[in-house]
Amino acid sequence: MSVQVRETREPVQGETRTPLIKLTGVKKYFPITRGIVFQKKVGNVHAVDGIDLEVYPGETLGLVGETGCGKSTTGRLMLKLLDSTDGEIQFDGQDITKLSAKKMRPFRREMQMIFQDPYASLNPRKPVSAIIGEPFYVHGTVPRNKVRSEVQQLMELVGLNPEHYNRYPHEFSGGQRQRIGVARALALRPRLIVCDEPVSALDVSIQAQILNLLEDVQAEFNLTYVFIAHDLSVVRHVSERVAVMYLGRIVELSPAVELYKNPKHPYTGALMSAVPVADPRLAAQKKRIILQGDVPSPIDPPSGCRFHPRCPRAQFPYCKENDPELYPFREGQVAACHFPLEDRAVLDVDAVES
Repeated sequence: MSVQVRETREPVQGETRTPLIKLTGVKKYFPITRGIVFQKKVGNVHAVDGIDLEVYPGETLGLVGETGCGKSTTGRLMLKLLDSTDGEIQFDGQDITKLSAKKMRPFRREMQMIFQDPYASLNPRKPVSAIIGEPFYVHGTVPRNKVRSEVQQLMELVGLNPEHYNRYPHEFSGGQRQRIGVARALALRPRLIVCDEPVSALDVSIQAQILNLLEDVQAEFNLTYVFIAHDLSVVRHVSERVAVMYLGRIVELSPAVELYKNPKHPYTGALMSAVPVADPRLAAQKKRIILQGDVPSPIDPPSGCRFHPRCPRAQFPYCKENDPELYPFREGQVAACHFPLEDRAVLDVDAVES
């Protein structure tokens, strides 16, 4: 397969890196309507409510948070699978926020997505040859008489038997189906891939295989990943930086090593304390942070800090009335909290083991 590998390099001192994808004040509201014939708008679901985020070439950015916090919506906004309600989205320095489908076509080659459910993301009526080969036909990047050989080489690249070229998705296991999804995402040699919980629907034994595959193809093709997940152990393994979302907003952004050792936002600390530890001795030393109450409705988010109804460190009425900005703590680490956690508020398992 004729593949041109992009070279990577570390920025020299004083040089500023240019983000591959940049979100500025991005919002996504889903309208709530009432009525059957004459639908009247009665409110909005604040799925994503004003986030600023930069993803740099060649890195893996983890995006974590509870179910319904807006992780998957953020990923789809990056790729313009959903149109944003407000804000600006830039890809490689170009504003793509308001581009039409026709003008977005060249950018589609540069950005792809690996979906969460390997059973639902593949058309059961099409063979693997058509599923993986469709990007070639749509964008015309490969002559039609060479599509078959390209597809077979992609299948071999992701660990599938090229002889199974004409099989249908139901003839593959869950892990094999996700490999098909990876092959489809790689077909156009994109620069950015959004991985929307790519291993959450798979057995634990298969998860490691898929994660290793993603790591291998990233190194080979210099890919940039946005890795969406709720499994914090997986995110720690694959990510250089991690963004924590809560109720449509980013509450903490930090290098992965620093985030797991010294989380600053109480919500991040609660998430880290919930990560299971295999060693009973270490598990007994781990301080568990229990959050009270349920996640507020995104239809009517709380005033001030959105986490204050559940926060064990909240001070009233200050946290209820004042919305915190992302405040810098260490290099690359920011958190939106008026009363952040002290250092090592959560057990550092690596330090204890050593």
